Amino acid sequence: MVSKRKMNELNHPFYEVAEKATELVNNGATVYFKFTCQKCGSRQTFDVPNTLFKEGTCEECGATTNLEKTGCNYVLIV
Repeated sequence: MVSKRKMNELNHPFYEVAEKATELVNNGATVYFKFTCQKCGSRQTFDVPNTLFKEGTCEECGATTNLEKTGCNYVLIV
């Protein structure tokens, strides 16, 4: 499992991520958003491209994470 310190380094502020991702998508990239489950620490990726949700449900433990509070990141496909 990833340590709590490392988990926090994988996520960035929600609205900063949204702003940068919007710029990338507008320039032709495809973005898949990721987050860390606040309960079990599992990394999760949304399967809908170019769509950022404010909450995510963990496929491992079923917990819901508020991405506005915990932050997120993305995978960029160019």
